[in-house]
Amino acid sequence: MIELDDIDRQILRVLVADATTSAGEVGRKTGLSQPAAWRRIKRLTEAGILAGRRVELDAQKLGFGVTVFLGVKLATKGRVSLEDFERAVTAIPEVQTVQHVLGMYDYRLRVVARDLPDFERVLRRRIMTLPGVGDVEANVLLSEERLIGPI
Repeated sequence: MIELDDIDRQILRVLVADATTSAGEVGRKTGLSQPAAWRRIKRLTEAGILAGRRVELDAQKLGFGVTVFLGVKLATKGRVSLEDFERAVTAIPEVQTVQHVLGMYDYRLRVVARDLPDFERVLRRRIMTLPGVGDVEANVLLSEERLIGPI
């Protein structure tokens, strides 16, 4: 793990807000020259702190007006492998994230759908038919704030 100074943290905040920000713009926002900003970004990337750049899609504008978080408890852990469940659930396009968690449920899924009837279709025909699915709890997303986190 490398030591991060205040400028490194500023660079991370700038890139978390917009991963497409150029090294020149990062430099202007942090008081560095473009080459100095580029060297720091390269160092952070090589250290694995910057693990990639992602495009964030607006699900609403793409016609997916409902986001649901599902807690999924596998019915028979010994009879169905976690890998089989994970392989099957990741093949469902409406499932955006699959998180293996500790607690009441074995998995937490983020599912998008066009509307509630569409979500019900995905739940009944695709998710509830997966290998080993037992109990499922759904929580509909009402609003979301994106937080940068501890940098």
